[in-house]
Amino acid sequence: MAKVYDSATDCRLLYNSPVQNESALILLRSKLSAIAQRLGFSDGKRENMLLVASEMVSNQVKHAQGRGLFQVWQQPGPILDIVALDFGPGISCLSQAQQDGYSSVNTLGKGLGSIYRLSDESFVYTQKESAAPEKKWSGAVFLSRFHPGRKSAPERAPGSAPRMASGLEIGLFSRSLSDDRYNGDRIYLQQTGDALRWLHLDGLGHGQLAQEATANLAAHLSHCDCVDSILAAVDRQLKGTRGAVAITGELGLAGQSLNILGVGDMHAHVMNEEEMVNLSFAPGVLGKEHQKPDQFQLGIGKRCLVITCTDGIRRNWDTTNFPGLFHQHPQLIAYTLGNIMGRISDDQSLCVASIN
Repeated sequence: MAKVYDSATDCRLLYNSPVQNESALILLRSKLSAIAQRLGFSDGKRENMLLVASEMVSNQVKHAQGRGLFQVWQQPGPILDIVALDFGPGISCLSQAQQDGYSSVNTLGKGLGSIYRLSDESFVYTQKESAAPEKKWSGAVFLSRFHPGRKSAPERAPGSAPRMASGLEIGLFSRSLSDDRYNGDRIYLQQTGDALRWLHLDGLGHGQLAQEATANLAAHLSHCDCVDSILAAVDRQLKGTRGAVAITGELGLAGQSLNILGVGDMHAHVMNEEEMVNLSFAPGVLGKEHQKPDQFQLGIGKRCLVITCTDGIRRNWDTTNFPGLFHQHPQLIAYTLGNIMGRISDDQSLCVASIN
């Protein structure tokens, strides 16, 4: 039986800190080294991570004037992700900035090239500063990804486009209110054969009771034969609990089909080729009272992107707010939207899946 990934154990924010100056590196290096050692990374990989972190912090201090944040995440694998997001002016010409020797601040200009060479995978998204009303943010997001099983970073020339694997790719973001130990948002995810199934939940309220309501639901992905029966089984199991709202979906990788079913205040976004469709669901709460779940069955093209979000992610965004973002790696999309569109007053989570 295929493994079911659970955001409670497989998607964890391990370190989060603002970066106002280079002194942030002192604690960051110590934390990053300890996390990487605990996850089983080799001495060489840990040294590469520290060099990447130093380059990212240096870039944020020079270009974003201390308006940045630095995060370390564990993702399914376990994969270790280093994320640097800032609220600076953005990069005016990314392809030029990626060339060794180019610098806009009179340095040696090796920062971005070093990040690419030292990482197992790396991705970047940027928006230039602008007074345009549709802009939600300006700045840059860097994602440097490390796999414990890879012996060395793949060779890639500085300035070349990040390599996207064909087929299915996933991005997860799940963060509790005030980074508390309890998180009522939860994502279960399973790939079996040519289909991806996921169950995305938001337990009512916050804290321990919300987390308990969304726990121990993974088996329904394996044991139910369709998305309707998954949601019905979850509804029955949640009787007597605080209750939850949820979306469940099935993405057919060979059949080019997508089924999504949901109840409650959550939202989904489907980008089929170049068109984004926004979905809302029937009111109510699973385990309590709710209307008949809304089901959406969509045919999809060669490239499809699906995003499901709890209400901890604001829904007032579209493709014009983040031009070019939705052609990036799903994990970079998840970190960008989660950090920029997340509500600090709620648990926050989103699941991004794409096929190419």
